[in-house]
Amino acid sequence: MPGRRDRSDAGGRRLTLDLPARSRGQRLDRTLAERLPEESRASLQRLMRAGRVLVAGRPARPSDKVRGGERVEIDHPAPVPSALEAEDLPLAILHEDADLLVLDKPAGLSVHPGAGSRSGTLVNALLHHCHDLSGIGGVERPGIVHRLDKDTSGVLVVAKNDLAHRSLAAQFKARAVEKVYEALVWGRPRSARGAIDAAIARHPTARTRMAVRPGGRAARTAYRVVFCRGPVSFLEVRPETGRTHQIRVHLSSVGHPIVGDRLYGGRRADSRAGPLFAEALRSYHGLALHARRLAFAHPRSGERREFEAPRPGDFQALLDRLERLPDGVAAGGGTE
Repeated sequence: MPGRRDRSDAGGRRLTLDLPARSRGQRLDRTLAERLPEESRASLQRLMRAGRVLVAGRPARPSDKVRGGERVEIDHPAPVPSALEAEDLPLAILHEDADLLVLDKPAGLSVHPGAGSRSGTLVNALLHHCHDLSGIGGVERPGIVHRLDKDTSGVLVVAKNDLAHRSLAAQFKARAVEKVYEALVWGRPRSARGAIDAAIARHPTARTRMAVRPGGRAARTAYRVVFCRGPVSFLEVRPETGRTHQIRVHLSSVGHPIVGDRLYGGRRADSRAGPLFAEALRSYHGLALHARRLAFAHPRSGERREFEAPRPGDFQALLDRLERLPDGVAAGGGTE
């Protein structure tokens, strides 16, 4: 990038760049986020509040307006060693090299520690398996570039060094990473293909939930119907953005919550489904959402790489059972 220089110092990193004239009048945090795809706007704001972003030698604020031509210095501190305990937990490794670790995350495993949970997470397992994880994610999330919800299974990539982390973060931010999920949902979409384009924000009263809300962050999810059986449909889903709970919120907002998603209106069975379908759905106890495929450019070689995770056994068994049922079985077990 013209006008940009990076240098490392005692484990930290200092970046210097000149702001373009075309950004005149924009907020500083927005301009920097556009110029530095490997950085999130939130992380830049945190650095500013800590006094680590200088404009013309003076501490900057996120809301400062760009004039054009200013020199910006961003001081990234050296990563703080994690205080989390390394745990010898099983990992299903799809691929590993000096830069990346690609995993098949099981349902029920949290990616990183949260309130009241300091152990038994993917991060605890990673600290035992790797000794050179990227520190960009912070002491609570070393190596973590993206997340899957606790009850979502499937492909997840981990950065083993800062070069890989910055490259992957930039690709996610630029929407250059191909993400393909599979979901079993209630109801039948009106179209065989479609997209849900609706902003997402924190729910106004339920703080553990997200919701479609005007003024939220832009979000778009494309889907394709693979097959329908009775009261449910199996979809291939491609989220084009990466908002928290995006697929679950979007599908629920159009009347097709994911089977087993109690947070967003899904359930395991429905008395109106008919006995054959009700029995099959009651036998499944998870969230019917699986991250099937992830494709991106390798951070070091630039080669396009694609990774797939097989469906969990119980999910596959449910789909097999549903496909064997006649689609004409309607409510009460009769024929349409």
